[in-house]
Amino acid sequence: MLRGDNRRAMHALRWFAALVALGIAFTAAAQQEALPTLAELEAQGATIGEIRVETQNIFDVDDPHESALPYRAANFLHITTQPWLIRRLLLFKTGEPVQIRLIDETVRLIRQSSSVYDVSVRPLRYQDGIVDLEVRTRDTWTLEPGLRFRRAGGVNSGAINIRETNFLGTGTTLGYERTTSVDRSGRSIEISHEHLFDGWTSASLEHARFSDGSANTFSIARPFYALDTRWAAGASVSNFDRRDAIYEAGNNVAQYRHRNTAGEVYGGWSRGLIGGWTQRYFAGVNYIEDSYSVLADQPLPAPLPMDRTLAGPYVRYEVLQDDFLPVINRERIQRPEYFQMGLHANVQVGRSMAAFGATDEPWQASASLTKGLRIADNHQLLSSLSFSTQYGSALGDVRAFGASARYFIPQGGNYVLYLATSADMVKSPNVADDLLLGGDNGLRGYPLRYQRGTRRMLFTAEQRYYTDWYPLRLFRVGLAAYADIGHAWGSQLPNPNNAWLGDIGVGLRFLNARTATGNVLHVDLAFPVPKTDASIRSPQLVIMTAKTF
Repeated sequence: MLRGDNRRAMHALRWFAALVALGIAFTAAAQQEALPTLAELEAQGATIGEIRVETQNIFDVDDPHESALPYRAANFLHITTQPWLIRRLLLFKTGEPVQIRLIDETVRLIRQSSSVYDVSVRPLRYQDGIVDLEVRTRDTWTLEPGLRFRRAGGVNSGAINIRETNFLGTGTTLGYERTTSVDRSGRSIEISHEHLFDGWTSASLEHARFSDGSANTFSIARPFYALDTRWAAGASVSNFDRRDAIYEAGNNVAQYRHRNTAGEVYGGWSRGLIGGWTQRYFAGVNYIEDSYSVLADQPLPAPLPMDRTLAGPYVRYEVLQDDFLPVINRERIQRPEYFQMGLHANVQVGRSMAAFGATDEPWQASASLTKGLRIADNHQLLSSLSFSTQYGSALGDVRAFGASARYFIPQGGNYVLYLATSADMVKSPNVADDLLLGGDNGLRGYPLRYQRGTRRMLFTAEQRYYTDWYPLRLFRVGLAAYADIGHAWGSQLPNPNNAWLGDIGVGLRFLNARTATGNVLHVDLAFPVPKTDASIRSPQLVIMTAKTF
């Protein structure tokens, strides 16, 4: 009798436990459904409690589209980003009030990381004015044995490399590369880390040996990483020894030896973000030494640049407006982007001085400005201006000016009309400072560096289509039809064709969506219109990788 009572008691206890668990589950579900949005939490003055960071692998194997063996194998071979690395990048902390601005800026900054494919921030629990948050990221494939090929202006270039940009999930980059270009071939090694110490200090070291010389670079910097960052500092040193070329009509007509040593140390201060604006103040010292020599196996350039050392202090002022616009299908394919629509301006003034080792003592000044405009019907206009000068030099004054505008016109669906224009001018006693125009920098139907001059203008109209095709869950695909018109003129060296040049063409775009580089492969056929030079092949095949569409 007692044994039967025990069985009944245990049975009742199990039912009671099941009912309690079911009640807890229903309560949790109700609480989850009732969670306020981040905007509502900010309005209610909620305080951040626990912050949970979840870093996910490259592919979501719970998604039927990404559950096949190759995706599982890629996840197995990939070491997921360490949660502590993502935690270092958060601009919001436990115990602080919820601020949408800081959460949005954090998402924007994390998206800039090459190791992250996607990021989201959401509330998990909310009780008694305390909200727990979850930060969830998805990785990209960061081990990149790669083969790059580029054909532009009738010339082939490329690289074979192996590069890991998130070694052991720590954000460390290790890389080795062999490159071939129109100018030189060689190999390089690099090591860098973007998130040392406080999470925002970066350091990098690179060494390269080329067929015509070598190059070395070291830098360490703690930048103004966020709008409310109060200080920055950095130092860098570099040198190279190489052959530089003079081009006429896309042909290498002379070469000379160019050696350069450069260094910089700087510090910066800011009061942070006030009323939607950030102002920053910098002071530093830079050093640039250039020397040139004639090569015995090459004709003498006319004229050979003069040796010079510029060194001295400078000050810089920067102002930045907090206005960023999230968009999609502009410079990427089916991927979120951020356009900086607010005003961003820099002004720098310095003086080269003998006390710092200079052999020439010009004043040096530069300024730049960018501004985005929202036009009706979701159009965006992005504009930029730049100016630099060296005044009072014994070798002659140097001035450079540039202006550009990019206009995006959405047309419904996945179509966007892209219009762009740029104008550049340079005044320099050194013919090596001439502006070049050709297949490698905007005039796709012509050989590289086909025209040169002290003035340059370029116009582009491009009809873009961003498809929904997502082959192998790895690539995003786009199409383009375009026309380019450009001209470079005013050089001491003649152009074989000093007229305005034009081309039309069509192209494919492939965004490598799941790798750290996230490059866009361009495959274009471009036709010079009209074809005034019989030596130009038509059409020009342009194959290259770029960061944008």
